[in-house]
Amino acid sequence: MKLHQLRYLVSVADTDLNITAAAKALHTSQPGVSKQLKMLEDELGFRIFVRAGRALVRVTPPGEQVIARARHIVREVGNIRGLAAELRKDHEGSLSIATTHTQARYVLPAVLKRFRQQFPGVRLHLHQGTSEQIATMVARNQVDFVIATGGADMFPELIRLPCYRWRRVIVVPAAHPLAAVAAPTVGQLAQHPIITYSFSFTGPSSLLDVFAEAGETPNVALTAWDSDVIKEYIRAGLGVGILADVAIDPQQDADLRVRSAAHIFEPHLTWLGFRRGALLRSFMYDFITMVAPHLTRRRVQAVEDSETQAAVDQELADIAIPFRR
Repeated sequence: MKLHQLRYLVSVADTDLNITAAAKALHTSQPGVSKQLKMLEDELGFRIFVRAGRALVRVTPPGEQVIARARHIVREVGNIRGLAAELRKDHEGSLSIATTHTQARYVLPAVLKRFRQQFPGVRLHLHQGTSEQIATMVARNQVDFVIATGGADMFPELIRLPCYRWRRVIVVPAAHPLAAVAAPTVGQLAQHPIITYSFSFTGPSSLLDVFAEAGETPNVALTAWDSDVIKEYIRAGLGVGILADVAIDPQQDADLRVRSAAHIFEPHLTWLGFRRGALLRSFMYDFITMVAPHLTRRRVQAVEDSETQAAVDQELADIAIPFRR
């Protein structure tokens, strides 16, 4: 059994059993990948894949176990290489971040600009997606960091660090009746169509739960993952927007009226997560501190070997998590 065979195996699994795509990602030939997989199966004494002709149809139950262990081995090899680079004190490498549209559009640009200036030799890769899409990237070991809000149950393998809190706000056009109300009530919101995030229906302060507690039923006209899309539909007069306050740009959104929703919804927490057991390079610690200054290298190192999220939360319980402005 050879390391490159395990790398081929993981790549095939990550490309939905498409050997051609895996070979392209690995910069090798399709026949070479197929041959190495067959050799690995012969050595193991059982089939990893079910085949239909030359095509791979699905993974066998024993194959699932082999792939899971192969992922761990490939990941640890990457950690060893990272450790070697760290011990050489170089400032080169790569940092792959998965996050949502709101974080990528409104929070990270300033952070990434500062990081790029300090570490020009580090290649940055930014991936946007829904919580489900990000969870798939994590499962495939495609990213170093995740920056997200909620969805903790989707990321049990990550150590999650609290970055900042944010609140929802109510957003309407200047001519809307609610523009004259400083803090609209749930009853007033229920009188208008609502445009909000798809995730507003799950987790803490779920929109449906908040309305139900007030004895109201929301008239949800449209949902989207993208804050900019929601704002355009607000401008088009399709409804009252409920957005994250960090998604409001004072200059670009000057035509809209933003009203507080703090009396209706509880604050939300944005966190940064990395895989338990991952090797963090020096520039990674610096990136975390740029995102959340209270997460110093010392604080992160104190929890990076924690076996449970409960242990992480206990260690960081004394941190005053700021609201992002």
